[in-house]
Amino acid sequence: MKKIQLILLFLLVMGSSALAQSPQMAEDTVAFKPHGKVFAQVFSNFTYTLTNYKWQPAFEISRAYLGYEYAFSQKFFGKINFDVDNPGVGSLQMTAYLKNAYLRYADKNFRVAFGLIPTYQFRLQEAFWGHRYILKSFLEQYALGASADLGASFQWQALPKVSLDFSVLNGEGYRHLQADSTLMYTAGVTYHPINWLYARFYFDYMKKIEAQMTYAAFVGYRGKNFTAGFEYNNQQEHGNVPDHDLSGISLYGTLKMKNNSDVFFRYDKLMSKHIGGVPDGWHVIEDGRLYTAGIEYQPVKGVRISPNMSGWYPVHDTHHIVTRFNLNVEFKF
Repeated sequence: MKKIQLILLFLLVMGSSALAQSPQMAEDTVAFKPHGKVFAQVFSNFTYTLTNYKWQPAFEISRAYLGYEYAFSQKFFGKINFDVDNPGVGSLQMTAYLKNAYLRYADKNFRVAFGLIPTYQFRLQEAFWGHRYILKSFLEQYALGASADLGASFQWQALPKVSLDFSVLNGEGYRHLQADSTLMYTAGVTYHPINWLYARFYFDYMKKIEAQMTYAAFVGYRGKNFTAGFEYNNQQEHGNVPDHDLSGISLYGTLKMKNNSDVFFRYDKLMSKHIGGVPDGWHVIEDGRLYTAGIEYQPVKGVRISPNMSGWYPVHDTHHIVTRFNLNVEFKF
């Protein structure tokens, strides 16, 4: 409770300092007109899945984001966002979650957010991957982290080439907003030494009976026509269970082509810790390698279409290879 009180006190101090504006800032506030907008984003796809010599076709609406965002001033911003997804693949039984509901204060070199907030854990990686409507980023795809959570976050541009971020979170993600005494503490540093190079290191800690700790390292290249990223991720005591360690790598790239199109690829490898000298990891059902490649076309602003294919190769021979041929579509406004 004391930790939450300290967070609220910090935000109150930040809000008070924002009200004590200089005359020039007051003039800027008068010129500013508060505004807001409704937004929507939809992911849909048609998939042919081949496993164990059996074909299975399916149409899906995998996810829809619906919400509203509002700029109260040049520094205060609020957002509400509902995430409507399909928990049973192919069943079209949609379930709605409140993903974001937060207030953010931003100044030149720092920003503070409070409420049901976006997390910083893999935001940079997701931006470099660039195809969230086809496949989630590694940490989210394999349930090592959540894209939003209840709590408070702070980001500071400490130096022109270095930014720091910290947060205190509920730790369960936006789908499980339990009120308990366990909190997750996160810290990250992003280094941008030159125009085309990015590097990031992230750490989080959450202790119940056992302490779950996550380490993530990322290096990204962003050129004029080619973007690539490589990340290594490790989570110890996954789910706060002793010896349930997970680790893996993800390598991806996108090459821009003519006529608003590009080609992309991605390679993931997920592995779990071997316990008690057994030949397989504790998470053997999910351990394996994923290959993804495809083409993306943007006929108009706000619309993306991608024919692509993926192959999942499990680490154990008793599990079947899964091949998918997909047509993914995203539209937003």
